Amino acid sequence: MAIPGISCEEGRIAEYVRKQLRGAGVPAEAIKMDRAHQKTPTTGDVGNLVLKLPGRGAPAVRRAPRRVLMAHLDTVPICVGSRPVWKQGPGFAEGYVESASPQTGLGADDRAGAAVVLDTALATLRREEHPPLTFFWTVQEEIGIQGVRQASLGLLGRPRLAFNFDGGSPCKLTRGATGGYRLTIDVHGVAAHAGGAPEFGVSAIAIASLAIAELQQNGWHGAIRKGRQQGTSNVGTIEGGAATNVVTDHVRLRAEARSPDSKFRQRIVTQIEKAFARAAATTKNVAGQSGRVSFEGGLDYESFYLEDDDPSLLAAEEAVRRVGGQPLRFFSNGGLDANWMTPRGIPTVTLGCGQLYQHTTEERLDVARFHEACQIARLLAWEAGT
Repeated sequence: MAIPGISCEEGRIAEYVRKQLRGAGVPAEAIKMDRAHQKTPTTGDVGNLVLKLPGRGAPAVRRAPRRVLMAHLDTVPICVGSRPVWKQGPGFAEGYVESASPQTGLGADDRAGAAVVLDTALATLRREEHPPLTFFWTVQEEIGIQGVRQASLGLLGRPRLAFNFDGGSPCKLTRGATGGYRLTIDVHGVAAHAGGAPEFGVSAIAIASLAIAELQQNGWHGAIRKGRQQGTSNVGTIEGGAATNVVTDHVRLRAEARSPDSKFRQRIVTQIEKAFARAAATTKNVAGQSGRVSFEGGLDYESFYLEDDDPSLLAAEEAVRRVGGQPLRFFSNGGLDANWMTPRGIPTVTLGCGQLYQHTTEERLDVARFHEACQIARLLAWEAGT
């Protein structure tokens, strides 16, 4: 967790994983790196990392369906500078880990998942018998699940069961998640001297403010519920302006819309675009000039849902019960690597590793739950669901 590695800069943590595998005796040629980072919207310094092992032991075990265990390597920017420390506290049977720096997050999302997968890989190398296994460490999950979207999935060896380790409790089995769309909004106004001739200006900031206010007032910003349909939207960033004495003529905003229903998600996007277009058209200067807006966007990830009899979901439930847990099926309003694994033909269930308060400076890792996740991962790799 102390190794820096935000999205697109995962090279150091990928090299750490590679060195651990090499130190355990894995031949260099068995560790593959794809070129997903060269195909993503923002070029990264390393691609996804794959270790594929043939089955060992009895013929029935060697011929069993291949399984993949996976986790993402990147962390969010707030975790750069993390200084993990192990502490004791009420409610934590084996203590917890947090960052000693109050200005940073911990990075357990998702270095705890990466560690669970690495631990299982290293333990597997010491076993005389196991089914065919693939271990998969992905990049650029935190910026729209770009690493898996562009991954060379042929390197995985056609797995039939897939288990992703990410945030939360090991007993929480994420069997589905919403889809997400991101857009960039450029608002153009007319520059003018804010003190000498403000009436000749058209403020891009004012246009953006009016549009956001309309969305908020009409229930299209934040949590959205329209009849039986639901989703979310958020204007996350706004950039622009140079001085207080200039009417700002350009701002750029970044926004998102989410919903498990693709048609309703598009309806949210349409409402965002209409609100900004109306605000631009109605904000004018004394000469009758108005603002204008342009949009650029695309699908980050589509929603997915595993059926009740999905083999990976059933195997995960079995493993959780075998370590004494009570499995809970869950639907996420956030995106996961499984959002692209599943549509690309590898239905994937996601389990947590004990992470708490992810993406904040309060982030913690519950050590007992992390160890539980390690136990579950070994069962999923070697036994559960056979």
